[in-house]
Amino acid sequence: MTPTTLNQTGTTMAGTTRLSVRNIRKSFGTHEVLRGISLDARDGDVISLLGASGSGKSTFLRCINLLEIADHGEISVDGELIQMEQRGGKNVPANRRQVDRIRSELGMVFQSFNLWSHMTILENVIEGPVHVLRRPRAECIAEAEVLLEKVGIAEKRNAYPAHLSGGQQQRAAIARSLAMKPKVMLFDEPTSALDPELVGEVLRVMRSLAEEGMTMLVVTHEMSFARNVSNRVIFMKSGEIDSDGAPDQLFGSGGSPSFRQFIGNFGG
Repeated sequence: MTPTTLNQTGTTMAGTTRLSVRNIRKSFGTHEVLRGISLDARDGDVISLLGASGSGKSTFLRCINLLEIADHGEISVDGELIQMEQRGGKNVPANRRQVDRIRSELGMVFQSFNLWSHMTILENVIEGPVHVLRRPRAECIAEAEVLLEKVGIAEKRNAYPAHLSGGQQQRAAIARSLAMKPKVMLFDEPTSALDPELVGEVLRVMRSLAEEGMTMLVVTHEMSFARNVSNRVIFMKSGEIDSDGAPDQLFGSGGSPSFRQFIGNFGG
């Protein structure tokens, strides 16, 4: 991974800001899920988001990718502010074309893979570049084959998702996201739906991306990944950032009592 300098909160002090989030709030009915979350992710940052179920981690990622629309706050990708406006008392995107373009710059990997079952793995990977980015099909196929080799499933290019293991499907999903050449990758518990023996193969791909300098936000319960691959760890509790710092700091003697209790449940 590209070396970075950390300040006292664990955030990098140099490099291009790829993602900037300010005071994100989100409620579902009367339940406030996010209570003013802010962070910056700079080039090459790998930020692990930890927290108990219901702490708001996945909702936060979905708000960044505009799969959920935050009630309040600002999101900028590579310096471009996503324009929002009020309609009928609700916060909504002001420019749908901007949303579509920025979504293409944010790779999203879900816990449930979300591959298109009627398409081969190769077709899954080239779908976005061909039909969203309008790039030449032959060029997209060549790049897709390189990506499938990169994630270790080149031999499955003509197979359908149902014929792959969960770990292979998740690696295909990662390749599909990478095909869009995103500026930031968002991972929403990418190993939680996998059998234990398949978790390692997905984490190895993610570690490789980190070493290559991909900017990543990862919601995870994999403490070894958070400790050994991330350069920043954020612990969320009740929709707020409870602890934030470098892994050595937090997994050493840092972090709140809630964080210490949380990692204690994982043997940390």
